[in-house]
Formats: sequence, structure tokens, C-alpha cells
Amino acid sequence: MSLPSANPALRLKARGSAANPVGRFEPYSRTPVDDGWDMAEDEHLLRTKLAIERPRSIITRNTSPDVPFDRSVNPYRGCEHGCIYCFARPSHGYLGLSAGLDFETRLTAKPDAPALLARELSRKGYRVAPLAIGTNTDPYQPVEARLGIMRALLGVLSDFNHPVAIVTRGATITRDLDILASLAARNLVRVGVSVTTLDAKLARLMEPRAPTPARRLAMIRDLAGAGVPTRIMAAPMIPALTDHELDAILAAGQAAGATSASMILLRLPHEVAPLFYDWLDRHQPGRAAHVRARLHDMRGGRDNDPRFKTRMTGEGPMAQLLAQRFRLACRRLGLNQALPPLDCSRFALPPRPGDQLNLF
Repeated sequence: MSLPSANPALRLKARGSAANPVGRFEPYSRTPVDDGWDMAEDEHLLRTKLAIERPRSIITRNTSPDVPFDRSVNPYRGCEHGCIYCFARPSHGYLGLSAGLDFETRLTAKPDAPALLARELSRKGYRVAPLAIGTNTDPYQPVEARLGIMRALLGVLSDFNHPVAIVTRGATITRDLDILASLAARNLVRVGVSVTTLDAKLARLMEPRAPTPARRLAMIRDLAGAGVPTRIMAAPMIPALTDHELDAILAAGQAAGATSASMILLRLPHEVAPLFYDWLDRHQPGRAAHVRARLHDMRGGRDNDPRFKTRMTGEGPMAQLLAQRFRLACRRLGLNQALPPLDCSRFALPPRPGDQLNLF
């Protein structure tokens, strides 16, 4: 069953969701109703709005066994890329906003993030370990080109010789090749670039404001050319919609210069499931039932499996077959070699004005 459309007075352009269901923590819901009056004269384009957040801390800790890091930084909330399948959409519910259009159009930026990061790294009790950026929403979404928060964060990490792992699909990352190359020369950075499909038309529907697949492969080429270890991420793989492209995506990433690869099965937590199925009904009606049935085969009969160990990979014969295809393709393409660990031994507080400098 499709979700109710957003306010009919709104004109949507390059948005992943067409609905704005109330957040799961809100006590009331609202549904726009056409009362029969001609509303064309009131129609207006839904534009992105940006709010500023001033948090007291910036490093988030986690103990998940499914991810290879225990700390992360997110300079933004929400993401204008508008990827309909994004597992981070429900995080907007904590702001009293919708995981639908609100997630794509009501963004929050944290301009104090670089100063907060420098302060937290300077604490006496801090123990260095790789920091992850891009684990929730994309740090290189369109607004970053104007605000430059991510570039300032990289400057802080470079000053402290702190290792960092970045995940993105945003082309603005190539703006920062100078800092990234410097970090890479000290074995302090690696980047993962997400490619969901090589079909530009499908990508424009699923990820309306993200760079095209060809542009993302060019990003890998630019990063690899600058000496930055880069991973091709076939993520998420969508059963019966994009999973047939797995080998081609990995091959294209390897040809562009990626030296490792990863894969994650589609995840549909909380509000993401109805939003994604609504998108399927609108854009892929002939495949909708097949996609849902195949996903349920790989998720124990459910839309989503939140359990550790299986939430990233799925379970059952179809999930095992997809994982086997991934392993064989990586072996054939030479993408199955583990990257060396990032260097944590270089970490040091940068000198401050008035500090005694070392002569040797």
C-alpha cells in the first residue's frame, strides 16, 4: 500500500521520497487532503532548509561488532542526496522530523565540529584509534561545497596525525585531495566510495541528488591517483533490482583504481521500509513484489533484521549465494587483499602558541 503523498501544494524536484510521514516518536499524524479547490496558484517548489546545531561534543562512540571502528564524527544531520533506501533516515525522528522529505530537505550543520574535535583530541585521557566519518549521513553532500566543515575536520586530523576512514558518494571530496594525499603519505586515511548501480537512469531515481555512477568511478580514479587507498563499496545491494550488477560494479571500481571492496545488503529499519516500498510502487511497479519477496527470503521473512552479525549480510540460501559471488569476484579482481591498518603511532598534539619547540 502506497504512502499518502506530501502536501499537493508542494512541487518536488529531484527528491527521493514523495511522502513526509510523521516521525515515529510523534503523537499525532497529519495527512493532506484535496478539498476540491484549485491549488495550482499556491504550488511552490520544496527547497532545502539548513539549520545550525551547536553541540557540546562531536565524537560518537559505539560498541557494534558489525563495524570496524568504535568512534565517529557526523558533521551533518539529514542528507540532500535523497537516497530512498538510506538506513539513516530514521535518525531524523530524534529531531521531531520525518524520515521522508524532511530528511532530504531539512538539514542540520555543525560548524563548530572542527573546534570541538580539536578539543576532544587534546584531552589527557584520549586514546587514539581510527575515526570514521560518513557512517550516518554523507559528509560530502552538496552543502559541504559551501560550508567546508569536512575540510576543516580533515585539517584538524592532519594537525594531530590522527587516522581517519571516510565513506562517501559526494564528488566534493576531490576538492580535498591535497589534505587527503598528505594524510595518505603518512598512512592516516582510507576512503570508501559507494556505488549502488551503474545504471544512470536508475541511480537518478533512487539517489536523485547524488553524483552519477560515472562520476563516482571518476572520484575513485582521482583518489587512487593521489595515493589515497580507496575501497569500492557495492552498498546497498538490492535484491532483484541491482544485485545482478554486483560483478560489474566491482570490476568498474577495480578498473578505476580501487584496491579493496565491500558489500552490504539492503537494510530497511523503521520508517525506511514503507518509504522504500512506496518508491518501488511508483518507479518500479513491475518489480515491486519480486524485490520484496526476495528481500524477505534474505531477511528471515521480515523487512529488516536488526540483529548483529546478520543485519549487514542477511541469511539463507540467497544471501549465501550473493556473498559467494562477492568473494569470487573479489578474488578474481584482486580486491580480496586486506589493507594495512592505519597508523596510530604518529598521533601527537600539535604545538600551541607559546609552547617550547624541540630542537631535534
